[in-house]
Amino acid sequence: MGSSPFSLREDYWETFELQNEDIEFLYNHLMEVETPLTSNELLMALLTERIRQEKLTIEKQRSSGGMLYLPKESYTVGQPIVFPAFGWQRAIVKDVRSGVNPDLGDFQVIKVTFDGGEIRQFASGIATHKLNQPPQISEEDVGLDFDSVVDTYGERLFDHLETDLNNNPDFVRIAGRWFPRALLMDINVGHLNLAEAVLDMAGGGPLSTSSLLEQVGLSTDVNSKLVEFSMDLALQEDPRFDEVGPAGVVLWFLHRLEPEGVLQIPQFLRYQEIEYNPSLLTEEMLTLERKLDDELSPSTEKYPTSNEVQLILIFPHWRAGTLPLSPRMTPLFPTAYETPRIRFTLVDGETGQKFPAWVVRPHRYVLGLREWYESKGIIPGSLIRVRKGKNPGEVIVQCDSQRGVREWVRSVLVGSDGGLVFAMLKQIVTAAYDDRMTIAVPDTDALDQIWKQSQKDRSPFERIVVNTVRELAKLNPQSHVHASELHAAINVLRRCPPGPILALLASRSWFIHVGDLHFRFDDSEKA
Repeated sequence: MGSSPFSLREDYWETFELQNEDIEFLYNHLMEVETPLTSNELLMALLTERIRQEKLTIEKQRSSGGMLYLPKESYTVGQPIVFPAFGWQRAIVKDVRSGVNPDLGDFQVIKVTFDGGEIRQFASGIATHKLNQPPQISEEDVGLDFDSVVDTYGERLFDHLETDLNNNPDFVRIAGRWFPRALLMDINVGHLNLAEAVLDMAGGGPLSTSSLLEQVGLSTDVNSKLVEFSMDLALQEDPRFDEVGPAGVVLWFLHRLEPEGVLQIPQFLRYQEIEYNPSLLTEEMLTLERKLDDELSPSTEKYPTSNEVQLILIFPHWRAGTLPLSPRMTPLFPTAYETPRIRFTLVDGETGQKFPAWVVRPHRYVLGLREWYESKGIIPGSLIRVRKGKNPGEVIVQCDSQRGVREWVRSVLVGSDGGLVFAMLKQIVTAAYDDRMTIAVPDTDALDQIWKQSQKDRSPFERIVVNTVRELAKLNPQSHVHASELHAAINVLRRCPPGPILALLASRSWFIHVGDLHFRFDDSEKA
């Protein structure tokens, strides 16, 4: 079988831009399948079509000079012929005569002149010959190989497709799937009011679109997927409703009935940014910053995917009943195509008990663990293990429980002057914890009042750090304070990531580094 080297411009896919005919193809493709499709599904269909069209175009260009030369065909004087075996050169038939070869039977010989002036002779009218099979397109050119194009340019092409469809009012997207707006059913305000009532009776949700349709009364006999997509769009464009399902799952919730910690950031997680110079942080400090898993820490580093992450819980998240969505933690939790809030299920790794929780993506925290913390006797500094669940939309949380015993634990008290006092006190501990970062809170109500007052007073950050170092130093025979315990203690009073604390330790001469991120405060340097 003959073959020919078909090729595209070298920069064809690098400079690829969607044309009007591409958009028209996608529109017609969606109409034909009558099913909303993801961006990736549309891209695969578009690439298949584009490669097919380019192959046809190249073959048409190469055969436009005349009829393909095949030994089985007959030709006439003056007829143009294209020879694939000679690089698709064009020639004109100048003479036709009978051939003489007993082994071949009756056949003809044609004399042709190529465009360059060369004259050659070829047989014609031979029914059986290896060159009678028309040449096939060679896939040696990676620009025409589907898998190679996807591997090399897929990400860039995907971004182009998404951008163009987002800017095109003829297409709408719900939960990552696209469909032509003109084909959608009309969902009126009466249907939406009924949907609100259904969700209200369900405690706000979450309910799937199909569940809502059953009770709203919209018929799904014609095309159930089209009806669902139409309903999804109407709900999405109405501010009363919130799509809270993880990627690939559409679930609806009444926005006004979402937990308070979802609608606004819990007060213990609110951070008023503190300016600092990141270049002051040593490599040792940066390593600690990554280890502390603070969601407020800046990070452009890609962490290896892990099936399980263990973190040390700090006071703000303990008090708010949340977990940080740090770079290490984020891959373990459900994602979504567009929605900023995701409703999912947490599973107790010891008991199997399930309870609802929320991923709040814009502010990087997970809400819904307060009752679980209380039931497990978890305190600030406890070790929490998080891993993906067996079922989609489930995440397992676990602490290493132990029988309650009294242990000497760093504790925070509210002094008579309203200030914070740190002391080593015996506390009942029922979960594994980190020695440096554990801080028991005997009176949460009193500490809540201190927290609220501190938000109003906004004491200078440096003063808070100095006072906290002095307090913690009293609990250590060497009067040393480790950076991690300082981070935990500062966050009992004011939400702050490790960066500003570490930069302050590095930039002030009265904080003396004595090794391994232990610091001593020199009163002779600063009163």
